[in-house]
Amino acid sequence: MMNRFSLSRRTALCSLGAAALVPQALQARAQVARPMQATAKLVRYSDSSERPVTIEVLLRGKGPLIILLPSLGRGAADFDDLAGRIAAAGYRTAAINPRGIGGSQGPKAPTFAETAGDVREVIRALQSGQSVAKPVVLVGHAYGNRLARAVATWHPDAVSGLILLASGGQVAIPPAIAKALRDVFDPALPPEAHIAAVRTAFFAPGNDPEVWREGWYGAVALEQQSAFRELSPQAWTGGGQISMYIIQAAQDLLAAPANAEVLRSAYPDRVEVAFLQNAGHAMLPEQPERLAELILSRLAAMTRPAKPGHS
Repeated sequence: MMNRFSLSRRTALCSLGAAALVPQALQARAQVARPMQATAKLVRYSDSSERPVTIEVLLRGKGPLIILLPSLGRGAADFDDLAGRIAAAGYRTAAINPRGIGGSQGPKAPTFAETAGDVREVIRALQSGQSVAKPVVLVGHAYGNRLARAVATWHPDAVSGLILLASGGQVAIPPAIAKALRDVFDPALPPEAHIAAVRTAFFAPGNDPEVWREGWYGAVALEQQSAFRELSPQAWTGGGQISMYIIQAAQDLLAAPANAEVLRSAYPDRVEVAFLQNAGHAMLPEQPERLAELILSRLAAMTRPAKPGHS
């Protein structure tokens, strides 16, 4: 259930993000995006053990399909603003709720591979009826960036490109920030202490953390962490052979900018990095217009959007 009080103290591994300059036309497209209501779709399938799985997807717009994967223990609603901006620019966005959030449900404690399989099944369902199923772009935030890389590794036929927001894990988290992250998931923490921890761990100085006071799904986060830790990062970290565009928040203390540089050094032919100023690990609610501009600049090269304004 949607409550920050459902998770015991636990250090969560999150990731990084970034920013650069884009054409003025793209800036205008990102800024004029109007609020767009989502349509919920339930994707149902049976896993390899014939157990039923239901994944809820929030859909907006028409055009090339863009899959949005949320952060650790958080849901598709985090993408509401960004998804509307992308959809208004001529794309079909699909923000996925992990199992245990919204209408998504299935066997408990899915493996990382099974979670990646959920994403693959959503892509397949949304492309049903098409004469040719085209690979799609995955946009993953924090934990979602790791999942995006796993999907690209294990289902390369389904993915044409990766846009990774807060892609980390290579650089240690400072002790004080790690404590703030543990406090975010502490069910005994008073509300004001909780929002202070959210501010410290997720938001750049001066940015308002109130927008993320709620939306913490503790039980989901525990399952995600458990599945994630069972695998060596080498099994998925390179994202197969797919190109990666990393947007790194300059003030991210959970996933410091150096994390993106590690990935760029490891895969110089496939990784580009942009830096987003005045943003921390939350990123999405901190710099929504600039983030959309950066993403749209890359999507234009990855896909051919439909005519803006069609939804």
